Amino acid sequence: MRRPFVAGNWKLNRGPADAVALAEALRSAVSPSIPATVAVFPTTLSVHAVGKCLSGSAVAVGVQDVAPVALGAWTGDTSAAMARAIGCDFALVGHSERRARHQESIESTRAKIVAVLDAGLLPVLCVGETLDERQTGRAEATVLAQLAGALDGLPDDRLSGLSLAYEPVWAIGTGQVATPDVAQAMHATLRGWLGANRPVWVAEDLRILYGGSVAPGNAAELLAMPDIDGALVGGASLDAASFLAIVDAALRGA
Repeated sequence: MRRPFVAGNWKLNRGPADAVALAEALRSAVSPSIPATVAVFPTTLSVHAVGKCLSGSAVAVGVQDVAPVALGAWTGDTSAAMARAIGCDFALVGHSERRARHQESIESTRAKIVAVLDAGLLPVLCVGETLDERQTGRAEATVLAQLAGALDGLPDDRLSGLSLAYEPVWAIGTGQVATPDVAQAMHATLRGWLGANRPVWVAEDLRILYGGSVAPGNAAELLAMPDIDGALVGGASLDAASFLAIVDAALRGA
């Protein structure tokens, strides 16, 4: 059985002081014995302070993006190796906002996954389609091209710590949410592709999170679906009570 995984992407919110206050609320509420993976992804400027706050707790910490190299002349980028050195465990790769606003290519996403793995971090690879791609019948082709391109050349044994996050771009920050059946169908498509193109254990073990405006009001239905193993939570992760309600829904749906 796949262990539920709930991740909070704080995006460009919560400076160090506010981020630590939120982290402290989560630290005190999430039991060390919780049968789930819980992680938060603060801003680059807050991640060190949050990591120190959550050190030794049941809540892991990750970075929202990394450079495709460990170090060098990459002004403004985040080093996966340095993130690991300050205690991070995870890194988001290929988030839709990075693809759209920073023109991140599939090749860049692949290089970032390698950098994350080389640093000893666990990547959470984001894939998803826009409203136009869904309306024109290209949703599955788009998402599978992102997945196949990002994993191209990676040996099977490097996939054991990988997670996926399916984020329908049309349902992020728009108030629209994919129905549980729509979300489940895409998760099943992703798992089916993995089963057809990688060893069976990859498809069976790899966790796929849903990341399209998850909130306490819709989490239970979404997380009850058989191929949805957790959530990548945006706005609702900025409120401790809302985020913890989603964690509880994941546990009940496991």
